[in-house]
Amino acid sequence: MLKTFISIVMAAGVVTVMGIGSPWAAEQKSPPVGGQKVTLMLGGNFCDSYPDDVETALKKVPGVKVVDLKSMKGHAVVTVEGDKAKPEQLAQAVNGVKGDGWHCTAQVMK
Repeated sequence: MLKTFISIVMAAGVVTVMGIGSPWAAEQKSPPVGGQKVTLMLGGNFCDSYPDDVETALKKVPGVKVVDLKSMKGHAVVTVEGDKAKPEQLAQAVNGVKGDGWHCTAQVMK
């Protein structure tokens, strides 16, 4: 009986060490709750003049959840759902806001 008990305890320890059955095992595999964050560096003469246009353009990209233009001056911090929106798509959205004459560009920060 003692031998059976020891075997069960050891098996439970191995299962927990491997992450099977541990309460945080599923948590480790899931993506971050807020989604993936992409930071774009904004440049040019008029980017600060059109924050609403930049935000609107970014929110039109499928998968964009949140656009933050205030926490980092000269940057857009974009939260995207999973990998639905590629960083390059976000940069293209900003670059296309006002056309060629608009002096605002976005570059993906790595």
